[in-house]
Amino acid sequence: MIATATELKLDIERVGTVSAILTQPAHSRACYVLAHGAGADMRHAFMEKAAAGLADRGIATFRFNFPYMEAKKGRPDQPAVAHATIRAAVAEAARLCPGVKLIAGGKSFGGRMTSQAQSKAPLPGVKGLAFLGFPLHAAKKPSSERAEHLAGIAIPMLFLQGTRDELADLSCLRPVVEKLGAKATLHEVEGGDHSFAVLKKSGRTNEEALREVLDALVAWTDAIT
Repeated sequence: MIATATELKLDIERVGTVSAILTQPAHSRACYVLAHGAGADMRHAFMEKAAAGLADRGIATFRFNFPYMEAKKGRPDQPAVAHATIRAAVAEAARLCPGVKLIAGGKSFGGRMTSQAQSKAPLPGVKGLAFLGFPLHAAKKPSSERAEHLAGIAIPMLFLQGTRDELADLSCLRPVVEKLGAKATLHEVEGGDHSFAVLKKSGRTNEEALREVLDALVAWTDAIT
């Protein structure tokens, strides 16, 4: 499916301006506001592949940099700044893709900041949250404290999680998802790490694992109302 990628500037009230990219197929049936992880910007190879793969499946994406990444600073923004950025991105995506189903979330840190923002005040027009590797805890320090705010979210949530993810021990994540009830869905990518990369001995490639992730994301997106 032919898609266009439009370079944009996103204005964040009382914060500043960051770069953004709208990747849009000819006929979009949804738009995913896709926030990047803590250590790589919106142009990281994972983000590029996800946007391209979703466009091939009829889903637009709105990617953007958080202010710290735009300024090439090492430390992520304070949550209030990250939340404001996400709200601005959601509003701009809604403006650029009128009448299209809107979902939000992203990779690791970006997904968690999106869920925090949603828990504080619903993101206007957003029908669901999709997490590409939810960072439940620090590496080798299993806990579920970072998930406590999820109980305050009323819209559907999709957790796409590799079974080798060191930032989300499944023995911790599965009970979290179960407790959230029908609004939460967990899709486990067998052998995937935090970025869904798989070992050679698994018998499949990273590209095949990413296809599984994107197919699951699209099926979930199509199912929510």
